Amino acid sequence: MSELKSYRIDGMSCEGCARSVTAAIRKLVPGAAVEVDVDGGVVRVGDEAGEELVHQAVERAGFTWRGEAVA
Repeated sequence: MSELKSYRIDGMSCEGCARSVTAAIRKLVPGAAVEVDVDGGVVRVGDEAGEELVHQAVERAGFTWRGEAVA
């Protein structure tokens, strides 16, 4: 299992948002591990995805990318 990397995202407000982000990431990286915390504004993605692909997916889904989340 890959390590999950955390990234900050603005603009998510519901589970529909979480599904949109998840679908966008998996479109670019099929089978990627994805966990979305809508309330916290964080997405956790398997490191196989790579930051640039996650960034692209988040922006394409209509949300604002804020970069790597600090634990």
